[in-house]
Amino acid sequence: MLIYLLSDIRIFDLIDILLVSFIVYEFILLIKGTRARQILSGLIFVLIPLIISPWIQFNTIIWMLERILPIGFLALLILFQPEFRKTLEKLGRRGLFSSQVYQKDEELEKVIDQVHKVVVKLSKAKIGAIIVMARETALEDHLENSSSTILIKGVVSAVLLENIFYPKSPLHDGAVIISNGLVDAAGCILPLTDNPKLKQEYGTRHRAAIGITEVSDAVSLVVSEETGKISIGANGILNPHNEDDLKDALKRMLSPIQNKPLFKPRI
Repeated sequence: MLIYLLSDIRIFDLIDILLVSFIVYEFILLIKGTRARQILSGLIFVLIPLIISPWIQFNTIIWMLERILPIGFLALLILFQPEFRKTLEKLGRRGLFSSQVYQKDEELEKVIDQVHKVVVKLSKAKIGAIIVMARETALEDHLENSSSTILIKGVVSAVLLENIFYPKSPLHDGAVIISNGLVDAAGCILPLTDNPKLKQEYGTRHRAAIGITEVSDAVSLVVSEETGKISIGANGILNPHNEDDLKDALKRMLSPIQNKPLFKPRI
């Protein structure tokens, strides 16, 4: 019987099944750890009674759900627009057409050396800081979303970054955005993550470092003002790093060849 059934399966049927499985798997990865997963769970909970009602003759439930669902889907799109937007942005960043931020290893090495130097110095002095390093997603929206943002367009140097994050500097509390090998701006206000599973001790600075990586493919570095600990954020995940492995981690994530953050979450 099984052999008979398998004999009717075409190669295109197998491809079809694999494609659907891949799409479902990618969708689950996209919504994992977001409120979109909760939305999907709620929709499934509502749809189950609608599916089984014809067999158990719950005519009142069928009548109610058939009238509520069309309006409910529209309401969900309006209420949870930010979550759907983030999910679509993540999907878009996996596209086929991408540009490399750093075309040469030498250019990347210089930027990482200067960033590493200042981050280690700030860490030892327990001076808080956020540095965002753009990759393929443009961050122009975050350069223009606050009156406190100051456009710089300067060469990346440890001296410049140290002066920006000097405690008495008016730009100290904002973030620095680096893209195309230049310090684009300082004093930037970043979106905060709304991930409910984060550690309670994470303050605004760490939540901003995570938030920017949820809406872009940027890599963020954050120095804790309380402990001096250094953390790297990417893909909505924030991991602690010491000064010895910091350079290697940045090279791995920003490399024009790999251009992928490869670490496991420790949240």
